[in-house]
Amino acid sequence: MNIRSAVAFVLLAASSAAWAFHCPVDMKKIDDAMAAGPKLSMAQMEEVKKLRAEGEALHKAGGHQASVDTLAKAMKILGI
Repeated sequence: MNIRSAVAFVLLAASSAAWAFHCPVDMKKIDDAMAAGPKLSMAQMEEVKKLRAEGEALHKAGGHQASVDTLAKAMKILGI
């Protein structure tokens, strides 16, 4: 294994770990915003709940980038 391959591998592993940590932080932001009683329509509330659950499932399955993207949609609806 050459030096470039080793560096690329380390960077990839580090970025995956960073995304893995990011998911729970986003989920907590969503949970806190929902607990504060946001002024959303019922449809928006259901969409946020759906996206939050989907984001958690993706995180648990190891799909961290997809989880972050999904949770970002919920945060956008919440305005956070």
